Amino acid sequence: MAGRLTFRPVGEDALLVGADSAEQVAALYAALLEHRADLPETAEIVPAARTVLLDGVADRAALARLLDGWTLPGHPPVAGPLVTVPTVYDGADLAEVAGRWGVSPEAAVRIHTGAEYRVAFCGFAPGFAYLTGLPGRYEVPRRSTPRSAVPAGSVALAGPYTGVYPRSSPGGWQLLGRTALPLWDAAREPAALLAPGTRVRFTAEATDG
Repeated sequence: MAGRLTFRPVGEDALLVGADSAEQVAALYAALLEHRADLPETAEIVPAARTVLLDGVADRAALARLLDGWTLPGHPPVAGPLVTVPTVYDGADLAEVAGRWGVSPEAAVRIHTGAEYRVAFCGFAPGFAYLTGLPGRYEVPRRSTPRSAVPAGSVALAGPYTGVYPRSSPGGWQLLGRTALPLWDAAREPAALLAPGTRVRFTAEATDG
C-alpha cells in the first residue's frame, strides 16, 4: 500500500499511528486485529479517520519498529457481521439531499439503501458510528447552521459519512430518515451495536401510520 505510516507517542503508554487515507486506516486496523497476538502487549486498538490509537502498550518502540516493517493489503479484509438498519426515510433534509444529487427523493432512498456500508470508526457520542461506503459523488456538506437538537435514531449524511444518532443531541448532519433500532444500550454487551469493521445495510420501511 502506498504511503508510510507515522508514529507518535501519546501519554505514558499509547502510540498514535498515522496513515495517508481512510482505506489505509481500515487495512491497518484489520491487520492489527488479525495479528494482535503477535504484538507487544496492547490494551486497546481504536481507529479514527486518519489514525489508529494503540493504548496500554507495553513497549512502544518495539511496536513502532514492528509496524514500520508491515506491508498492508490494498484493501481491508471482509469485515465483521452485517447489521441491517430499518429506516423510515422521511428526514427533514431528504428533498434537499436529493436535489444535490439531481434525483427524486425516491431515487435518493434507493441510492442510500443500495450501498453496503462499513463502520470506519466511532466517536462524537457513545454509539455513534461513522459509516463509509456511499460513493464519493454523493458526498454532501454539513448544514451551514446546526440544529440544536437532532432526534435519537436520525439517519444522516455529512461529507463521506453516513451516521445514526444514538440519542438526541445537537448536530449539523443532513437528515435522511430515522430508525427505531437501539444503537447504544448500557445494559447490553457490548453497549454499542455498531463497532469498527461492522458491515451495515439500510432498508426502507413504510412511514408510521
